[in-house]
Amino acid sequence: MKPTVILVGADKGGVGKTTVSRALLDYLAANNILARAFDTEFPRGTLMRFHPGQTEVVDITSTPDQMKILDTLETSGPKVSVIDVRAGQLGATLQALKDVGFLDAVKEGRYNFIVMHILGSSIASLDEIAETAPFISDATYFLVKNFINDTTFFEWDPATYASYFKQVRHAGDVVVPKLNEMAYEQVELNGVPFSTFVSNKKADGSPANSSFVLRGYVRTWTKTIATELDRVGLPAIIEGKPGVSPEA
Repeated sequence: MKPTVILVGADKGGVGKTTVSRALLDYLAANNILARAFDTEFPRGTLMRFHPGQTEVVDITSTPDQMKILDTLETSGPKVSVIDVRAGQLGATLQALKDVGFLDAVKEGRYNFIVMHILGSSIASLDEIAETAPFISDATYFLVKNFINDTTFFEWDPATYASYFKQVRHAGDVVVPKLNEMAYEQVELNGVPFSTFVSNKKADGSPANSSFVLRGYVRTWTKTIATELDRVGLPAIIEGKPGVSPEA
């Protein structure tokens, strides 16, 4: 299996990208896909708090930290590297990956590159897609609609779809449903992965005493996300196989 980099980000803040990264790491673990993570919210990363054993906080603009990520892609035990991009840094991160030659290596087939672009609910997010497109012609590109609140997302019309995705390998949309507020807050307070909360465990593995109801909400939410990632064929893409077409 080729090394795979999964970039999770958005140029707009407040769209819940770290929540998606956390759910993604749980999904990969449940599918027996070894992964490591890099949190670019330097110097104090939110992702690091929930997945300390597999996450390193890095400054994506720093050459030594870029080396920590890219120079170890082929020698690291886990072949999947999840990069949680801090708010407002998606474009800068893609530019950095281009400048160091990573995007050329993807084009040559040395690495798999998956971009999970977390959308805001505004049509203004289209501008982000346009700015991102020049960097990801050889990436597998997912738009993630994260329903962190009760807002609704715009719908694509065929002309808009064609204009924005003609230069992108758009693998489809992934929908992340809204999680019950009390359940989300309890996971935050516990400071554990979603899967650990569902298992009624503490960070050290000892038994917790979390609400059956709240754990149920999180269990249903994570299963829904897993169904979405299964639908778009994420494990197959990581293995270098074709995913699912956007129309599927």
